[in-house]
Amino acid sequence: MTREEKSQVIQDLTAQLADNANIYLADISGLNAGTTSDLRRACFKADIKLAVVKNTLLEKAMEASDREFGELPSVLKGNTSVMYSETGNAPAKVIKAFRKKSEKPLLKGAFIEEAVYIGDDQLDMLVEIKSKEELIGEIVGLLQSPAKNVISALKSGGSTIAGIIKTLSEKEG
Repeated sequence: MTREEKSQVIQDLTAQLADNANIYLADISGLNAGTTSDLRRACFKADIKLAVVKNTLLEKAMEASDREFGELPSVLKGNTSVMYSETGNAPAKVIKAFRKKSEKPLLKGAFIEEAVYIGDDQLDMLVEIKSKEELIGEIVGLLQSPAKNVISALKSGGSTIAGIIKTLSEKEG
């Protein structure tokens, strides 16, 4: 690979790192062609981009990036694949599901919404991370529940003013 080609790859990787809020680094070495194809298919279905990268080029792209990757460059040893995803926990779910049939992929580390996670032992925790949409849904549900309680209290007391006042005074007491 010529110096110009390496420079272009580093630029492309730097752009990918900037464009994606959720980045997983995994080791898929030792997977045969069929199993690798299955993994690629599973990633495609989950809207995850999977790419095998050279560690030195990825490390240079991380250095060139505006983001702070913390300890993440320290895991760039051996075979490294990068998984880019819109959803923070999607790659973790794919890895966990895939590991029911195979020992790999192993999670090396992850960068999720500015937080860095190092090591395969973080996988279960990463599966539990909620997406932005899930969190917004929970907050909306929590905000709606007090209003629903007031409405149901008003309905249960009948339509008279006395019934409403009685129901509200019972709620306070």
